[in-house]
Order: sequence, then C-alpha cells, then structure tokens
Amino acid sequence: MATNFAGLTTKQKLVWSRDVWSAARDKMFIKKFVGSDENSMIQRVTELTKTEKGEQMIMFLVADLVGDGVVGDNEREGMEEDMQSYEQIITIDLISHGVKNKGKMADQKTVIKFREHAKEKLSYWLANRLDQLAFLTMSGISYAYNTNGSTRASNAFANLAFASNVSTPTTKRSLMWTGTSLTTSNTANITTSCVPSYKMITQLVAYAKDHYIKPLMSGGKEYYVLLVKPGTLAALKNDTDYKNAVINAAPSGKNNPFFTGATVTLDGVVIHEHNMVYSTTGLATASKWGKADPGYVDGTRSLFCGAQALGMADLGNPEWDEKTFQYGSQVGINVDKMFGFLKPKFYSIYDKSVEDFGLIAVDHYLPM
Repeated sequence: MATNFAGLTTKQKLVWSRDVWSAARDKMFIKKFVGSDENSMIQRVTELTKTEKGEQMIMFLVADLVGDGVVGDNEREGMEEDMQSYEQIITIDLISHGVKNKGKMADQKTVIKFREHAKEKLSYWLANRLDQLAFLTMSGISYAYNTNGSTRASNAFANLAFASNVSTPTTKRSLMWTGTSLTTSNTANITTSCVPSYKMITQLVAYAKDHYIKPLMSGGKEYYVLLVKPGTLAALKNDTDYKNAVINAAPSGKNNPFFTGATVTLDGVVIHEHNMVYSTTGLATASKWGKADPGYVDGTRSLFCGAQALGMADLGNPEWDEKTFQYGSQVGINVDKMFGFLKPKFYSIYDKSVEDFGLIAVDHYLPM
C-alpha cells in the first residue's frame, strides 16, 4: 500500500498545504501583529506589483505633509503638495524542510498517521523559523546567528535572497537604557546597572512621539507594542513604579489581536514577552556586552514598535509534496514556503536623516 502514499490528487495536496499553513499560523507568535494595511505592526503584502523592473512585492510608506497650506482666499490651485511615498521592495525567497520515515508503510492507515505527524512537526518548524527570522530582521541581526547571539549550525538562512537587506538599527532608532535615561546605544557601555524599569517605558513613549513614530490605532486610541525577554519582564515586575502603574492600568481593549497574550497594557504600551527577543545569552563569556567587565554582561535588545515596523511578503500557501524511496519501502514529505521580510526605512523630515520607519531598538542589561 506504500505506493498509494504518493498518489494524492492535486486537490488533496492543496488541502494538506492549507492545513499545514493554518497550523503554522496558529503557532506563530508574530501572527497577532500581522495585518494588511498601514495600521499593522507587521504589514503583510500578498500581491505582486508591476514595476519597470518587472513584478515585485512592494510595501508603501507615506510620509507626513511638510507644507503649511494656504490661508484665506489666496490661490489654492498650483499650491498642492505632493505626497512623498516611499516604495519598499521586499525580496522573496523559499525555505523548505522535509521528514522521512525509516521503514515500510504497512497500510493506508499508517500513511495517514504519518501525514498527521508530519503536518504537526513541519507546521511547528515553519512557525518557529518565521518567528526567528522576523525577530532577527527587526533587531538588525544577521541570519547567520540565532536569537540568543550564537552562530547558527547551518548557513542556509544567511543565503536567503533577503538576508542582505537585514540592517542594524539606524542612529535615531538605536537607543540604550542606562538605568536612568535613554541615550544613543553603545553595547560596550552596557553594565549591570542598565536594568529596565517603568521609567524606561515612559521615556520610550515620549521619545517615540517626539520622533513621530506612527502608533497603532485601536478603538480610537493610540498604542505601541513593546517586545521583551522574560528576564526583562521579571525586572519590570520588581520595579515599584511599574507595579504601581500596573495596579492603576485600565483593562486592555479587545478589538485588536495585538492585545491577545499581552502581559499588560499601560500608558498606551502593550507589553509582550517572548524568548526570541534578541539577547547575548548564547555567546561565549568573553563575547558578551559590556566595558567595565569586557564581554561579561548579558544584554538584550527590546523592540518598541509602532505601525509598519516590519514588512512581510507572503506569497500563498506552502507547497506540500510527497515521495517514496527505496522501491516504496520509505516515504517522505516536504513543505516549502515563499516569503520575505524587510524592516522599512524612510527619510524622516523630523530627524533629517534616513531612519527605521516604525521601530526603536532598546539595548539594556538582561537580569537572569
């Protein structure tokens, strides 16, 4: 009966493809932030746009108007201002993975069971890798590394077509928390005194507003999303001002998925913890952050996000393929997915420089 394994019809393969993508989306942490419009933290682009260079996946950023307009009855025609639109081309590529059993499939029931196990494992793999690549892209960390700073065992992701577009945080979007205030980041200056606190959150909100980081809108209110390591959240919980703020915080809204799974919402900041937020915990002792004790301080890069912090090209469902080996005694399943990530940039009329559009990276000490 093993020969039936590769006998799925096109429609049946499509069903399995949809099932594995549905399961993967359910497992993805970033899914709650993905949307199709400019009010999404992660804007999902699904259609190819015709350009002079052919069809490309394009994300559009529209800058604020800079002119003062016209007053009174003065001439209006010819005084219009062109809206500055920045095209962000998201390069796409393919990742794939497969599983294979070790022995002959005895009957169709076993085949179906193997498919179910394969769907579970491959959907988790796909969700996990998409989460990893999203966090690395937002953090400006090369795909050659894991989210804990260690070198990846494989260089496959470093060879993705969009890997070369990963960029370090721009000058006005790269901050460091000293323990009392925000300053331009220099990881060599991270010490054990750079402990995150409620004051860090309030200063980030003020900085984001001063630098016109576009917030997310929900229920007529403005919000930002702060992604932190569990150790960061633990430090916040030990801060008296944070605890008092949480006690007085209003309940979270429910009309936007980015509230789902949030630890707390206060001062317009929705805080989420996740272990894939970048840190130095996987680096060798002498390679960590710090200056006073060179390389001995574990740090983390928290992500303060507004609208369009990340662009994601999503080109359809994964493809599900099956194959028999060794004259039908072994069977395998492979899944591949076409997608791409890009941290968008634009020329900020407020900072007078090219900056990351909707994201601030905040480096600080990681209490363990």
